[in-house]
Amino acid sequence: MQAFIKRTEYLKKLLAFKDKNLIKVVSGLRRSGKSTLFDLYFDELKNLGVEDSQIHFYNFELPENYINKNWDDLYFEVKGKLHQDKQNYIFLDEVQNIPTFEKLVDGLFASKNTDVYITGSNAFLLSSDLATLLSGRYVEISILPFSFYEYLTARKIETNNKHLNYESLFFDYVNETSLPLGIQLRDAGYDKIYEYLEAIYTTIIDKDITQRHQINDKRAFANIVKFVANNIGNPLSPSNISKTLKQDGQTIHHSTVERYLEYLTTSFVFYKVNRFDIKGKKQLATQEKYYLVDAGLLNILAGKTRETDRGHILENVVYLELLRRGNKIWIGRNQQQEVDFVCKTPTGGIEYYQVAWQISDESTMEREFSSLEKINDNYPKFLLTTDSFTMNRNGIHHLNVFNWLLEVNSK
Repeated sequence: MQAFIKRTEYLKKLLAFKDKNLIKVVSGLRRSGKSTLFDLYFDELKNLGVEDSQIHFYNFELPENYINKNWDDLYFEVKGKLHQDKQNYIFLDEVQNIPTFEKLVDGLFASKNTDVYITGSNAFLLSSDLATLLSGRYVEISILPFSFYEYLTARKIETNNKHLNYESLFFDYVNETSLPLGIQLRDAGYDKIYEYLEAIYTTIIDKDITQRHQINDKRAFANIVKFVANNIGNPLSPSNISKTLKQDGQTIHHSTVERYLEYLTTSFVFYKVNRFDIKGKKQLATQEKYYLVDAGLLNILAGKTRETDRGHILENVVYLELLRRGNKIWIGRNQQQEVDFVCKTPTGGIEYYQVAWQISDESTMEREFSSLEKINDNYPKFLLTTDSFTMNRNGIHHLNVFNWLLEVNSK
């Protein structure tokens, strides 16, 4: 199965910053498609008249490209291949594997006729050292695994067919994986997808987190990962995680829990969403929620099928889609009620989203609508469910979530 999808939104961002005096930082989970995005971008550059010799790609996941080399060795190696009278497009893949890589990046960026692009699977890439060195001189493009639309496209499913069983396809999407290469393994059977996810997760835990941060208590760390995975969409704090684990006979200080959570978010395994007081117009410092970058990883972390917690899984998918669409996102608190997502849109507007699997009865309808109805402003408000029927009530737009997930791509 071919999962080589033209990721238009990310390509548009790269093209928008082409030849701008900024370093383009492409970040995201391992195997989320960063290197493939570069391949697609190379094609775009060539269509614009850029010659092969102007494109310089270095893959630093391969040890032979950096073992026994210092950053200055690599700097002069790259410099020796650059055109003096043409623009050079330099791509450094997984550049964080190079000790003091920020000096390499800064040196190439300062060179004449260079347009520099770097990738990394860890937010360490934009740690304080690099961020300080490159202050105001970089733009970050964060890449996510396949959206529901991209997943269906990879499976060659015609998304404008209104007779599709979207619910069944959705459970395929969240039970398997949204990672591009994982989707190619569908024909080989689910066991191959599981092995692939397990290998990626092990690499992230061992290479990006445990080794980098010298974690000795691997059991405690693994238990925290599983606890967060089992509580997707629930309010969490380091203190209540610590207390809950203590009840199970595991003593982990809340400051250690906080540090481990930071490692997981900087490796793009989980995304942390802060709470926002809608009435007081301020961000709150406690009871954040965490969402998983790929629901398929729950097979490794939680070992349960998505049907058992479908409401929170749907919420997770909606969160990632809102993120793809360029929103800044918070969990909303309005007095005693909660709104799933408060979004600041790319154009600066505000939107509110409530997510539920179904409006199964009158009490569910009241609960989901009332949390939005009590927000005293005129910004757009949306209720997303899997119901085939939709309704509007007091200015709130009730939409079928599957149509919503596909709407941007159908226009």
